[in-house]
Order: sequence, then structure tokens, then C-alpha cells
Amino acid sequence: MFEIGSSLREARIRQGIDFPALEQGTKIRAKYLRALEDERFELLPAHTYVKGFLRSYADFLGLDGQLYVDEYNSRYVIGGDEETTPVRTRRVPSARHRRRERRETGAVLLALGAIAVVTALVIAAWKFGGPEDSRVPGLDGSGGAGTATQTSKPAARPKGTARITIWANGGDTSLQVFRGSLSGKVLYTGTLERGQTQRFTDSRVALRIGRPQNVRVAVNGERAQLKARWGTYLVTPNGLLRITAQA
Repeated sequence: MFEIGSSLREARIRQGIDFPALEQGTKIRAKYLRALEDERFELLPAHTYVKGFLRSYADFLGLDGQLYVDEYNSRYVIGGDEETTPVRTRRVPSARHRRRERRETGAVLLALGAIAVVTALVIAAWKFGGPEDSRVPGLDGSGGAGTATQTSKPAARPKGTARITIWANGGDTSLQVFRGSLSGKVLYTGTLERGQTQRFTDSRVALRIGRPQNVRVAVNGERAQLKARWGTYLVTPNGLLRITAQA
């Protein structure tokens, strides 16, 4: 579990992006963006809006938008058929929350009791039985009920790829994006107007930027430094490197 609002705020501040630029880039009103950072989800009209805004905001910052949606679902969405229900009606009353905590505490105590019993059986088998008698069913690590408690992790970004976000925050600029090197396949060519964003995911991407001083680039959510008089770069999962125009 992680703090949804705090991580969005930290990523925004780290990249130096203010709310007017965010509003223009994401097409989401600033008051809703602030509500996401403060985790005031009841200010948004429905679960569907919250999920869509979370995904768009996180993706704009170069983060994994689906990861934020999954975290929101696990903490705030109850049931699978209430997508249109306003978030404010899904808040759990305090008494109900206390009952749930008591149930969870009881489940923990039962689990601890079961562990104690199994431990006693293992000790008894070790003391009074032979090596072949010391195995307790369900503890051999081969599967069964023991594997059911493992929680699935969100799908991670494939190793060896970079998530690149290019944002024209200072003005217009010409932009060319190539796969692998400047002689590779053209992924994008055109003018990136102020406030516009382009995103790419690949193992190696070459950039030719007409006005680097007007552009911010983030690689895997981390802002990269551009030189005002150097417009050609190679982006890899390890970051951004300057290259010559002939590369």
C-alpha cells in the first residue's frame, strides 16, 4: 500500500510543474487535481471519474497510471457493480469500521493459534519420529493452501525499457523521435506546441529537439537535464545521454 495523493504531489513538485500547466496538459480542472493530491475523492462525482483522472494525472507525470487505479480500487471501491455511485456514498461508517477491525483481529488470533499448533506438531515429530516422519502435510512448499495467501503484485514495467515523457512547457519546439538511433525508424516528427505532451516506451529512443530550453523530459518518472544549446539525445532505461547529430 502506498499514499496515492502524496506520491502524485511529490512527483509533480520534483518535476517543477504547476497546476495551470497540469490543467492544460491533462485537460482536468485544477480543483480535481488538488482533490486527488489531498485524497479528497468525495469531491469528484463518481468512481469512474476518479479512476480516469488518476490514470491521466499519473501518466502525465511519467508514473504507472494503472498502479494508482488498482490501489484506489483496493481501498475505496466495494463490489464490482457500483462504478457510477458517487464516492461520498461509499465512505464506511466508524462503527462498521470498528466491527471490521475486530473481525480482522479475530482472524489474526486464529492464524497465530494455527501456527502454534503446527509448530508444536513439527517439534513433536522431530523429537519422537524418524527423518521420514518429520514432514507435516501442507508445509513442504509444494503448493496447496499455503500459496493462497500470497498477494499478487501489479505487473511491473518490462526490464530494459524506458517510459519517456516530453512536455513543451516553455514554448513551441520542433521534435523528432527515432527508435534506437537518429538513423532508426521515425516514431514522431512535428511541432510540439506549448503545453502539449508526447510519451514513448521503448528500450532506446533518439531525440532531436529544436529548442531544448522549451522542453522538459522525464525518464521513468525522473526529470532529465537538457542543455539549451544541445538538441540531440539518446534515451535508455538508465537515463538520457547527449549524442552527436551523426549518431
